[in-house]
Amino acid sequence: MRIVTLTEKEKNNILENMLKRSPNQYGKYQDAVDEILNAVKDRKDKALFEYTEKFDGVTITPETIRVTQEEIDEAYEQVDQELIDVIRKALVNIRSYHEKQVRYSWFDSKPDGTLLGQKITPLERVGVYVPGGKAVYPSSVLMNVMPAKVAGVDRIVMTTPPGKDGKVYPVTLVAANEAGVDEIYKVGGAQAIAALAYGTESIRKVDKIVGPGNIFVALAKRTVYGHVSIDSIAGPSEILVLADETANPRYVAADLLSQAEHDELASAILITTSMELAKKVSEEVDGFVAQLSRKEIIQKSLDSYGYILVADNMQDAIDTANEIASEHLEIMTANPFDTMTRIRNAGAIFLGEYSSEPLGDYFAGPNHILPTNGTAKFFSPLSVDDFVKKSSIISYSEEALKLVHEDIEKFAKAEKLTAHANSIAVRFEEK
Repeated sequence: MRIVTLTEKEKNNILENMLKRSPNQYGKYQDAVDEILNAVKDRKDKALFEYTEKFDGVTITPETIRVTQEEIDEAYEQVDQELIDVIRKALVNIRSYHEKQVRYSWFDSKPDGTLLGQKITPLERVGVYVPGGKAVYPSSVLMNVMPAKVAGVDRIVMTTPPGKDGKVYPVTLVAANEAGVDEIYKVGGAQAIAALAYGTESIRKVDKIVGPGNIFVALAKRTVYGHVSIDSIAGPSEILVLADETANPRYVAADLLSQAEHDELASAILITTSMELAKKVSEEVDGFVAQLSRKEIIQKSLDSYGYILVADNMQDAIDTANEIASEHLEIMTANPFDTMTRIRNAGAIFLGEYSSEPLGDYFAGPNHILPTNGTAKFFSPLSVDDFVKKSSIISYSEEALKLVHEDIEKFAKAEKLTAHANSIAVRFEEK
């Protein structure tokens, strides 16, 4: 990996380079996405089936688009029982973590006859998109579905592209069933997002769409936002390791590569105060890449978006980490908890040399659907909050309103909204 001395100029160059990975930079695909969205919106199932045959090479019909219980049962026969047991263990951790996020309605009444509050209501229907293609992501199923289940969503609908045999990956079906998905449909890509957003004869419209996907899925979600809600526009995966001279270079190298293997646009960055560690990590990376199965993808990722940055001091390193606002941030310093207190921007923070990033991907419990491309400065991980909505509650008695009605009328008249003022005043007319 390239080793770079951290300067203000280098930091700005890296930040600019990282932004090239954002889905917002792929406008050239927007016309194709719009065409698919409009076709499904207008022609519904007919367009949905045409695009599935065109892009996935599979013929589906109203009778075969939805996964049956028989297909789910068959999937269980094809998945190793030990893996099923691991999925169930992970679900326990994920459910337990998200149950701590649950918030409840509240009401505050006062002796003067006022009652104010907030009503928490789960969303009714949520669509979960699960990618297919190059890799299988049962962990993504668990992470998207479980907070929705904990929130109390009435109906969870999953779409995922079918394989060439017209079936969904068995382990994806098992994960969906274990997590409690209510409906599963064999459709992927922008056409699946259109079906969830607008509805077709086979798939009812949902209220919110969550889940990662390729650039066409990301752009489709961005386009339908407002017609339905979405979680976020997910970009390529990224990891930043913040380390001092006490870090184990072999651990650091292995963790950097755990994200670089996702795809050619993934980013892996080490920021350290030790040139000695930087050189050792670079050597370890070269050794690992030579033996890993996805070495071509890893090498392209490192060549384009991999950096080892050597800072003069830890404060400069921390400031740079906050500027990058990485999806995953590992802290391997002498006192990681102290370092963590100075971190402002990160999707998920992993403390200490035995808290490697895949722990969060699969098993620990916190959600692995995280903000990318610097959006950790203002976005949070997927949570129970993403699957509820809040309504304000206001109740005043006649006595309570009488005490303040003149103030409200004065405010309304100042804005020249006389009907507003009249709505209050009419209640205190001479009777």
